[in-house]
Amino acid sequence: MKYFVVAGEASGDLHASNLAEGIRLHDKEAVFEAWGGDLMANKGITIHKHIRELAFMGFTEVLANIRTIFRNIALVKEQIVQFSPDALILVDYPGFNMRIAKWAHQQDIKVYYYISPNVWAWKSGRVHHFEKYCEKLFVILPFEKDFYKKFNIDVEYEGHPLIDAIEGFRENKSSIVNIEQTDNRPVIALLAGSRKQEIKRMLPIMLKLPDYFPDYRFIVAGAPAIDQSYYDSFLKGSKVGLVMNQTYALLSQATAGVIVSGTATLETAIFGVPQVVGYRAGLISALIAGAVMKVKYISLPNLILNKKAVTELLQYQFSEKRLVEELQRILPQKPAREEMLADYAKLHEMLGQRGASVRVGEKIVVMLKNEV
Repeated sequence: MKYFVVAGEASGDLHASNLAEGIRLHDKEAVFEAWGGDLMANKGITIHKHIRELAFMGFTEVLANIRTIFRNIALVKEQIVQFSPDALILVDYPGFNMRIAKWAHQQDIKVYYYISPNVWAWKSGRVHHFEKYCEKLFVILPFEKDFYKKFNIDVEYEGHPLIDAIEGFRENKSSIVNIEQTDNRPVIALLAGSRKQEIKRMLPIMLKLPDYFPDYRFIVAGAPAIDQSYYDSFLKGSKVGLVMNQTYALLSQATAGVIVSGTATLETAIFGVPQVVGYRAGLISALIAGAVMKVKYISLPNLILNKKAVTELLQYQFSEKRLVEELQRILPQKPAREEMLADYAKLHEMLGQRGASVRVGEKIVVMLKNEV
């Protein structure tokens, strides 16, 4: 069967690439075309538009690029029609993908949505869009099934696909790069986001930390959709290192981390790395988000555990002074570190067993075959 996949961000590229492998296990003749990134391309999927061209976030940036976004919507519609897939698989990326879901439903294209947008955080009115336009919604956070149940919507939860990705990395010993080289100091990982605007706001603050922790080596994880030259413009003359496309290798060797809110916070937790989470948005975006957000936390570990397991430094709390204070609390032999690691153990139990991507892939294939 033929599958067209739309993923617009780095995390979506990761999860879509693993889902494609899950589908292939149950559909040996599966053919894919997609919008995505390098991970999907490395799985032999034809990529029509790369995620580096799609990562618009925040209200002001979306408005500034609205013409490009609408051109992209028109383009992907053309490509879907030309490919004539048996199924359209939409991966997160809600502002864009929800429009495509509605259109595809009107064209009698079967739509499967993988990874629920954060409608539990805001815009809960969107929940009925999934019921109306999608064959099935697959969620990856344990509390989401109960959330949708309140709206009488049956969704599928098969566990979190990050378990697959990280366990697969751990088993592939050849992929673990020794990022320490000749410097034997313990490593503190800096994950500054996957988009240029995030990096621009937060990386300069992170780069001030080495002066306070001379016994540690600080290393930035370069995001896959960002060119190294962009990081070099910030790191020139600094005491901070950089590794590109080696985030998991870095986390596997890190003692602690300063992490921009997003999927990376959950990855860091699964690797068992104590972390300080931060986020700064533009002023207008922050004001709008503050007015409509319905959740107590923004980091995935805290949301899943429903408690403050990791410290979140938002907006102007994300400062040099607060970062130093919070990072000191989670270094070895500190009580806060041990408490966080205990919370991580509970988190891992809640995320479910390995094999989420395979189980979701199987369900999509079975649903499609039952329709034939």
